[in-house]
Amino acid sequence: MTERFAHHLRLDQIRDGERLDLVADESERRAIAERLDLRALGRFEAHVALSRTGPQIRAEGRIIASLEQSCVVTNDPVAAHVDDAFTLLFMPEPEPERPDEEIELGAEDCDIVFYDGAAIDLGTALADTLALSVDPYPRSASADAALRQAGVLAEEQAGPFAALAALKKGSDEA
Repeated sequence: MTERFAHHLRLDQIRDGERLDLVADESERRAIAERLDLRALGRFEAHVALSRTGPQIRAEGRIIASLEQSCVVTNDPVAAHVDDAFTLLFMPEPEPERPDEEIELGAEDCDIVFYDGAAIDLGTALADTLALSVDPYPRSASADAALRQAGVLAEEQAGPFAALAALKKGSDEA
């Protein structure tokens, strides 16, 4: 058993149309949970279909996860389930014309994973995909009450329209 969810696939062994079912074991789930700052990761699996066009490898499928995060307000546990489709494109790392040249990536390039060498790390790319799928600001059921108790105004109370409503109310009373 490994401590990382690393699934290295040698490029010379990837067949077009190959299907993989990857399931993280307990130590892998624990490592992913620690890396993503999750309280727990009870389940993480991926169902992947691989296709290949020359040096490019396309991985399409679904990730499924059951996890627990911490509420950003109360630190209470927040359970979540992820069931998301993904498409990843593994490409050879481009060679910059100059050694210090930066590579610009646009929004359409966000699901591109560059590789160098003779293998891709599908597992790490899938864990990264999970990281993008979880709620960055999880809130428990008691979060709103805790915020009110702390004196934090809700957006509708503190936003620009609330200020305009208060001005209108003040002018109506005058």
